[in-house]
Amino acid sequence: MCGLAGIIKLNTNYGNLEAKIEKMQTALKHRGPDDAGIYISTDKQAALAHTRLSILDLSSAGHQPMSTSDGRYSITFNGEIYNFQELRENLIAQGEKFHSQTDTEVILKLYQRIGSDCVQHLRGMFAFAIWDDLEKTCFLARDPLGIKPLYYYQLGTTLVFASELRAVLASGLPAINMSVEGLYGYLTTGSVPEPYTLIADIHCLPAGNWLYWHNGNTTKKQYWQINFTPEAISPPEAEEIVRKALLDSIQHHFISDVPVGIFLSGGIDSTTILALATQTQQSQLSTYSIAFAESEFNEGELAEKIANHFGAKHTEYQVTSSFAKSILPDFLAAIDQPSIDGFNTFCVSKVAHDNGMKVVLSGLGGDEIFGGYQSFQKVPQMVAWGRKLNTLPFLRTGLGLGLERWGTSPKIKRLGDFLKQPPTLASAYNTFRGIFSHQEACIIINQLSISIPILPPLIPPYQGGKPESSSLPSVPFQEGKPESSPLPLARGGLGWGSTPEDEVSFLELSGYMRNQLLRDSDVMSMNWGLELRVPFVDKNLLEAVAPIPSKIRLAQGKKLLTQAITEIPDWVINRPKKGFSFPFENWMNSEFGDYFHNVHQNLNIPPNIPLNPWYRRWSLAILNHWWEQINS
Repeated sequence: MCGLAGIIKLNTNYGNLEAKIEKMQTALKHRGPDDAGIYISTDKQAALAHTRLSILDLSSAGHQPMSTSDGRYSITFNGEIYNFQELRENLIAQGEKFHSQTDTEVILKLYQRIGSDCVQHLRGMFAFAIWDDLEKTCFLARDPLGIKPLYYYQLGTTLVFASELRAVLASGLPAINMSVEGLYGYLTTGSVPEPYTLIADIHCLPAGNWLYWHNGNTTKKQYWQINFTPEAISPPEAEEIVRKALLDSIQHHFISDVPVGIFLSGGIDSTTILALATQTQQSQLSTYSIAFAESEFNEGELAEKIANHFGAKHTEYQVTSSFAKSILPDFLAAIDQPSIDGFNTFCVSKVAHDNGMKVVLSGLGGDEIFGGYQSFQKVPQMVAWGRKLNTLPFLRTGLGLGLERWGTSPKIKRLGDFLKQPPTLASAYNTFRGIFSHQEACIIINQLSISIPILPPLIPPYQGGKPESSSLPSVPFQEGKPESSPLPLARGGLGWGSTPEDEVSFLELSGYMRNQLLRDSDVMSMNWGLELRVPFVDKNLLEAVAPIPSKIRLAQGKKLLTQAITEIPDWVINRPKKGFSFPFENWMNSEFGDYFHNVHQNLNIPPNIPLNPWYRRWSLAILNHWWEQINS
């Protein structure tokens, strides 16, 4: 796990190429504290940078950027390829010779042989760039499920890319202008939906895509997509499929030349990983969790009980409100793009790092694949209700307008959003997962002096005047409707015979999980030089379980998962579901007060936009702090 960056250009002169790539590398030092390298082609067309966190082949043979022996191909790579040993053996059988024990060299040799098709053979989490110094081309790729981020910016014939947004900005080439699409997506969902970022013209390469640069032109292609096409699979067969696929994934995710720990929350997903890891690993396992003084949030005792049950060495740290306040400035500095989450991963990653860990496994992804959220029941119910009202569309839209404009709570306002639109699963999902309603987001954007493109339904700009206290910039008004919605849509990836519940699973995987959970996990763990692996978010696992009919795979309470993994104790299964959450609201009203009080006044948010619940205040305060930070 590392940081990567690069600048690819024709003969355009943007100043000192070495200085620019060094600045990008410096912005990524936290991601790779063990080593760093820079490659610059002799004709100054390509510059690649790397910062290394050594996990496989800890020797200098793993140094990056790595080049082939003839110097033609050079790679900078972030991630882990869990099947690299099998691929390596196949390549050796075909006559290849290796100079390291790294997965990096395997990708390089594979690309040298089969080009862009190499991504079809890689199992793992990855973002990488390969420069061909003979053909003068650059190939960028991102893993199928979007675990590892890859941001890029194109200025004429020049391509700039990096593992983090801040590193792209460090090149000095992009202008720092707020993206309206990214901002609208952030306000309505709580995270910035790919392919947008919060900076205009900088994009996130979508999951399961590659990008090819040649002679100043870029080509982008999607090479993988989630596909839920149900097959005739019985419950006992489904249990066998899930157990076998999870055992296989966990075994692969333990491939490392350094110790691997486990984040243990007390829930079914992390317990599953620990339970199966005890079967695949010989040595004693180490688990890490966070506890709270506030009893309603504290799962410390349960996590410790689970660790003891499976014989793991357990480390717990109690996060108090005063400790949270002391570490908050470090968290704010670690943010690459704001979201309404991330602080929990930041804290538990610090615990693992402080205890000498470099690799940890997380249960992230289990809820999305096995139906662990209320969205799997609530979203189809909303659609069914909306379709009943659809027999009287004028009543539906009129009611929606009324609720959005005059609703007294955030949920009611977002429900109004839903009723104004055709009752689709995507619109119901966006309402269920929403933060601010469409109208509220437009008002906030206008208040921040950013003219918004016409987004249906059109509302007039808020007439409250320009806020003097806002530090956010204006961008030119753009007429017309955006080319694509910044909200996740269930287009494609849903095979014949898929159900509404399958579509919710698709939306959770491609929306909430990808844009928020995975992105926060990457940035916040890498801040501490920690590699976070997610065995549930595995292409092979997903392809194995996707054909299981949704009535079995997504049965309420993650029934399939708990029946497949019989080692999970009943006292874990039968407890009420609790997310891995922090007592943010308590802290924001006390210890965090300096940061989160007076959000209405500081950003001149109209009083008719309620900032309860807490995550609304959090989202705006974090946005404002981040904007000030990148402009300082």
